[in-house]
Amino acid sequence: MSDVSREGSLEAPTRHPLDWKSVSFYDEEALNKELERVFDICHGCRRCVSLCQAFPTLFDLVDESETMEVDGVKKSDYYKVVEHCYLCDLCYLTKCPYVPPHEWNVDFPHLMLRAKAVHHKKNGARLRDRMLSSTDTVGKLAGIPVVVNAVNAANRSDSMRAMLEKTLGVSRDAKLPQYHSSTLRKRFKGTLAGEAKAGRNTTGKVALFATCYANYNEPGLGEDLIEVLAHNGIEVTLLDGEKCCGMPKLELGDLDAVERQKENNIPVMKRAIEAGYDIMALVPSCVLMFKQELPLMYPDDEDVALVRDRMFDPFEYLAARHRDGLLNTEFKQPLGKVSYHVACHQRVQRIGPKTREVLSLVPDTEVNAIERCSGHDGTYAVKKEFHQASVKIGRPVVNQIKRHESDHYGSDCPVAAQHLSNLLGDGSNAEHPVSLLRKAYGI
Repeated sequence: MSDVSREGSLEAPTRHPLDWKSVSFYDEEALNKELERVFDICHGCRRCVSLCQAFPTLFDLVDESETMEVDGVKKSDYYKVVEHCYLCDLCYLTKCPYVPPHEWNVDFPHLMLRAKAVHHKKNGARLRDRMLSSTDTVGKLAGIPVVVNAVNAANRSDSMRAMLEKTLGVSRDAKLPQYHSSTLRKRFKGTLAGEAKAGRNTTGKVALFATCYANYNEPGLGEDLIEVLAHNGIEVTLLDGEKCCGMPKLELGDLDAVERQKENNIPVMKRAIEAGYDIMALVPSCVLMFKQELPLMYPDDEDVALVRDRMFDPFEYLAARHRDGLLNTEFKQPLGKVSYHVACHQRVQRIGPKTREVLSLVPDTEVNAIERCSGHDGTYAVKKEFHQASVKIGRPVVNQIKRHESDHYGSDCPVAAQHLSNLLGDGSNAEHPVSLLRKAYGI
């Protein structure tokens, strides 16, 4: 091991395409060899021990083995590490000194993704995981008018939650989202015209990727975003015929399902871009899917690259408008003290603290940004076997919110915000930064 290798790379992290269609990608022997190599590097470093439960699990396996090295860990125990990784990407972009272009070429999240894909190819997925990752299907079924009240009542019932935990392994202590029969797509049809000018990087026209969550679970949040955009003169429409972004299936390792969703969404987005629209999504995971994961899965697909370059986080977009002097800054209501949890999948987009920048434009507003994982992480916090780990991961964020004595708290990630309000347990509700911005505008 050279001194340079020990010190790590000082260059910006880069990402290699995911060679997920090759035969070697699913070779278990080759996978285990690579897992052992990377686990050995992680064991010698241990900088990521505080990020999530994957690393403490690995280090406990090593420390409790006969050799107290990675070679003493059973290959059959490797998946105990893998199943704790929810692909947040923080280790890659904030902690690991050995990511490419370093010669050791450590990409822990995508190695975990490969292991998940191999496991899924060999074993499939349990019913619970198939259901939790089928957000579109569940949303459509649960949102049927004659069904939605029963579903929401069951999710609030202690006895039904106990049964759900016993039969499906969905934690009775996890807060589950409500469903709405009056979805965002039913509430907003057509196009809301605007008169905004084009900026250097923005067209002033937005086609909104509604996301499963904003459509079925919090349509009011989607309405808040539309009102904020309209208040800035931005023309808004909804994408026609979108499906789930694919992130839930990616986290499951079901890459074939990801491809099916990609084949539906990319042509829809391409048509909108060719009509002069930028693409926007409220949920950071959805934005990251089109900005990073699909481009790495399809590095030679020009349409995927086109979407990547026109996909925006809401506050990334608003911050760009502000830089061009095109953002409405006539705020009517101060927000006071805001505890703002920075979602992991927003942090790793490498766009900078845009939400904090925009909220800080509101007079008499103090934004306390908390850059630490909430612990919810897709479906991780909902699963019985992982819920307590999610509570442990999210507790420092909750403690920060309490210490700050905030007037408002929330996150760019709606499910992270819901998890934090559940952990606070004081009856308060998280507020999305977009909703806070609407409140500041007084609209």
